[in-house]
Amino acid sequence: MEKEASKSLVKEPDLSYGKYSYADYLTWEMEEMVELIKGKIFKKTAAAPRRIHQWLTGNLYTEMNLFLKGKKCQAYIAPFDVRLPVKSKKDEHIHTVVQPDICVVCDLEKLDDKGCVGAPDLVVEVLSPGNKQMELQRKYEVYEESGVKEYWIVDPEGKTVLIYTLTQGKYSASRWMTEGDVARSSVIPGFELDLDEFFKDA
Repeated sequence: MEKEASKSLVKEPDLSYGKYSYADYLTWEMEEMVELIKGKIFKKTAAAPRRIHQWLTGNLYTEMNLFLKGKKCQAYIAPFDVRLPVKSKKDEHIHTVVQPDICVVCDLEKLDDKGCVGAPDLVVEVLSPGNKQMELQRKYEVYEESGVKEYWIVDPEGKTVLIYTLTQGKYSASRWMTEGDVARSSVIPGFELDLDEFFKDA
């Protein structure tokens, strides 16, 4: 992501400091991808994601993107900044910036040149050995709190998919679905994912 030229770039912010904002984030020049959750920095793994992570993420994004062609919603794949403001949309007041593997945004007014400001309608995270706590705990909490309507977790190792659906501000979970099941979205009406086909070459 392009950083604002007017700001001095910081190569390595203090990871123990827990009150950073998106305005700070824009000044960082770090080799690895980072996310900001409630003001605290979380580094993504320095190594490239495993092949199967990239394979499944790319295939699911392609399926969603093709399905959404001609519809009002748009799908985006990481790296793509999603800012989750609590009260103010000003950069200095935003303390959570995440990069979901895939997100779908139906309110196009939330999109700008920097990414998305506000909760996407649907988020997909594909688990990796080093990110399970992040996806299953920390991101679960901020996605629920910020109003992400549907949160898919894809587990390549178990060949399973879990869908959380937001109901009255709280997530309710589907069962873990696997080969032989069809995952369906309530946020993208009509979108179905045949898990036999999806995991076939995984």
